[in-house]
Amino acid sequence: MMPRMADVSMETIVNLCKRRGIVFQSSEIYGGLRSAWDWGPLGVELKRNVKAEWWRAMVQMRDDVVGLESSILMSPRVWEASGHVETFTDPLVECTNCNHRFRADHVDLAKGCPDCGTKDAWTEPRQFHLMFKTHIGPVEDSSNIVYLRPETAQGMFVDFMTVQQASRKRIPFGIAQQGKSFRNEITPGNFVFRTREFEQMEMEFFVKPGTDDDWLDYWTKERMRWYADLGIDETKLRLRQHDPDELSHYAKNTYDVEYEFPGMGWSELEGIANRTDYDLKAHAKHSGQELSYFDPDTEERYVPYVIEPAAGVERPTLAFLIDAYAEEEAMSAQGKMEKRTVLKLDKRLAPIKVAVLPLSKHADLVPVAEKVAAEVRPHFATDIDITQAIGRRYRRQDEVGTPYCVTVDFDTLNDEQVTVRDRDTMEQERIPINGLVEYLRKRF
Repeated sequence: MMPRMADVSMETIVNLCKRRGIVFQSSEIYGGLRSAWDWGPLGVELKRNVKAEWWRAMVQMRDDVVGLESSILMSPRVWEASGHVETFTDPLVECTNCNHRFRADHVDLAKGCPDCGTKDAWTEPRQFHLMFKTHIGPVEDSSNIVYLRPETAQGMFVDFMTVQQASRKRIPFGIAQQGKSFRNEITPGNFVFRTREFEQMEMEFFVKPGTDDDWLDYWTKERMRWYADLGIDETKLRLRQHDPDELSHYAKNTYDVEYEFPGMGWSELEGIANRTDYDLKAHAKHSGQELSYFDPDTEERYVPYVIEPAAGVERPTLAFLIDAYAEEEAMSAQGKMEKRTVLKLDKRLAPIKVAVLPLSKHADLVPVAEKVAAEVRPHFATDIDITQAIGRRYRRQDEVGTPYCVTVDFDTLNDEQVTVRDRDTMEQERIPINGLVEYLRKRF
């Protein structure tokens, strides 16, 4: 077999995602909605696996992090205190020739409009607010304004005292959350990389002031390790420290985990920020509630600093897809060399873990295959694939990253054994049906 491709285009990934029901345009029968995407049967399983691995690493495998699910709709005073109402904006410019709008910091104004090429036809930059605004109740007036949250972080800050007291955790400890966020981006694009509706995986880790630099270093290494452990090519990962002039208003220091996306270059996967005590102090001031921590060992009271690893779900999922994509020359069932497309996803991320394939649609084979699938399904995400030639079905499962195919053939009717095929090596092994689940469990 040839090694995986060194480069893959974003167009190739987009086409694969649509063809195989991973990701496709939302509202497509009505012409779609820009920057809105639907995750299909395979895509939703992939996303769930990414989120599950994050939750496992950040919460379940640790004794110093607990989970939270806060409301999307919060008091508007939350966003006033956090600074979002006043400062959560991007600079907007418009080309006076074609009337297309762009983020001023995302285009080279001296080169002219990226869409029509006109030079020196820009409006003066103005600040464009990124929060979606709506109303609670039947009357749409200023007293009933609420916002769709632009980040999950603020829920963890305003619930800090309740969670700390209920969980009886001592600092240092963290609160983790996954959930939807919304940002009215001026120029969304690059497939699912930048969208107006997205999911986040964020954790706020509360630490004693003075230990924050060490904890920032710890979490940057942990987050880099997580991506590499799940199969991302480490040569396409890097840490980039923010320059002082690009730091957020709350940040003392920030690092981005970046991935080298095709056609985009190095772009952010995740940010790890030292948010200091900004958020807790801001909410304490605006709410009038105490949000400090009393250390029973040292008898000190202080407002914790916060280290925040924050990632969207879509960007890592896209990176895992890109990094796993390969085109190889492989031997067909007829002994000829042919191209196979394969997603070499880490087994933990694969949408389908096991595919059960009867050698043909023969009436004696299909019921046995269904029985085998029923035995495997309680343990692993399982697909049963009956139509087309067996070679095509292998290729179909390779293309969506299924680690193991289990073939039921005519010998199975006599010896009660099946053939297990490995996605990556394409090697096959004969296994008794009654030992199949244990065989697969050892490999997962």
